[in-house]
Amino acid sequence: MTPRAALAPLIAATTWRRGVFLLLGGVLVLPYVLLAVTFAQLFTGPAVPWPLSVGLLVVAVVIAVVPLLLDGSRALEVAAARALLGVDLPDPEPGHHGDRETRLRAALWIATHLTVGGLVMFALISAVPMALAFIAQQFGIGTELITAQRFGPLDGRDSGWLTLTGVLLLVGLGYAVAGLGALAASMAPVLLGPAPAERIAALEARATRLAERNRLARELHDSVGHALTVATLQAGAARAVLDTDPEFARRALAAIEEAGRTAMDELDQVLGLLREPDTARPGVAPPRTLADLDRLVADTRAAGLAVDARRAGDPAALPATVSREGYRIVQEGLTNAARYGRGPVTLRLDVGPDELQLELVNDLLPAPRGRDPGRGGRGLDGMRERVLLLGGRLTAGPEGDRWRIRARLPYQGAQ
Repeated sequence: MTPRAALAPLIAATTWRRGVFLLLGGVLVLPYVLLAVTFAQLFTGPAVPWPLSVGLLVVAVVIAVVPLLLDGSRALEVAAARALLGVDLPDPEPGHHGDRETRLRAALWIATHLTVGGLVMFALISAVPMALAFIAQQFGIGTELITAQRFGPLDGRDSGWLTLTGVLLLVGLGYAVAGLGALAASMAPVLLGPAPAERIAALEARATRLAERNRLARELHDSVGHALTVATLQAGAARAVLDTDPEFARRALAAIEEAGRTAMDELDQVLGLLREPDTARPGVAPPRTLADLDRLVADTRAAGLAVDARRAGDPAALPATVSREGYRIVQEGLTNAARYGRGPVTLRLDVGPDELQLELVNDLLPAPRGRDPGRGGRGLDGMRERVLLLGGRLTAGPEGDRWRIRARLPYQGAQ
């Protein structure tokens, strides 16, 4: 081992940070030390009756032990260990109270932190001044204080040995702090780490956040993607007949304008959910449902895609969630038909007593070389996620030269 490697623990920034963590425990243990000294004087002095001293001791022990078992104390120790020990510890889940095992582990950690920190602070207060005095006397500083003293086998005249002893004390204390800090960093995940219940709660919270993000991503993809598809088709058609059929070009521009407004409304709605989840904002249009199916079909026809819509049952009788997700599925199916297929599109909607059945069928354009027509993309993934969340079934894929989407969304007892 090279001298540089041997001295690395003494000069590493990690050691100093961990030393501060240990000293923090020494600072926190001071009230306990003062309390112990006070009660030692009470029990050794004749002034206070013994039963009163015992009663005060019981109260003091309760007050001293309770903070070790609090969730807040554990949260503070987790923050300190993460900042000073460099340990990757998750914050306790808000509103989740630790079980008995977690509290006992945290209490053991805090008690060990206070004890070891107190010992380190005592060593610094006692050993460091002594070591510095031993080293200083080698240079003629404070020799009158050392000469008259005896330190085990050494006395004030053994200046060389005293200097060596001082250096060894400082180096040994540095290695001790480095070792205790490393031990604390290795034990922190064991005693402060999350309990199984906390891990489950954290996973559930993460799954909820991911589900919400995926939901917003689906809304953006379906609404904005449909509007862009309509606008692109209309713009292409208007450009093709701008000189020969100006009236058609004007209608196409009006359709583009309407598609843009619709996309802006839905985009504003999704952005509102990002800023203020689960709240309705005034002036923002409600989410589209299958009650708006006629308008969706009309917009698609205006974009130049023929749609044969057949409906059985009243969509107004559907639960809001099923109606909203069904609308998005139909919207994405029409968007894909406009982008990758050719008309006419046959749309069947059957509102049954306990489930909604959707079917979209359209002809396929010849697939470009190297492209799998059944592979799908984000739109199909979004459809599958919507159907899965409602406990339904979805089949989507080519059948010969046609593309067929079937979705079944149960809603008996749905909220």
